[in-house]
Amino acid sequence: MIIQQTVDIAAPPQRVWDVMIDVERWPEWTSSVTSVEVLDGGPLRVGSRARIRQPRLAAAVWTVTTIEPGRYFEWRSVLPGLTSIGGHRVEAQGSDRSRVRLSVEWKGMLAPLINLIYGDLSRRYVDTEAEGLKRRAEA
Repeated sequence: MIIQQTVDIAAPPQRVWDVMIDVERWPEWTSSVTSVEVLDGGPLRVGSRARIRQPRLAAAVWTVTTIEPGRYFEWRSVLPGLTSIGGHRVEAQGSDRSRVRLSVEWKGMLAPLINLIYGDLSRRYVDTEAEGLKRRAEA
């Protein structure tokens, strides 16, 4: 079960990446995130953990599993019966334009139930994050 959103941004890929990777500042530009606390300090790297609080959802700890600096990072939150995977990709569309692909994927025996209960809310949140990232990176 995957939720995806793609947005074109009139900003260089490095600018978009810099905004996107600075996860503790996400609450400044998206209302879908109340707070982000990087638990391990320093820049995000494979193994970094962050506690994310979002309206109407329980706080969750996400662990970075993949990072390609300047291009992509993925993190996962794992609970019994459910793995949530968040993907964040920046693609160059020339020197001063970017395309961002955001995704949330649920795997595990509880994935169909989570999609039923939280699918619409999660789609709105991914849309809100894409719109907020676009506004912030273009500012």
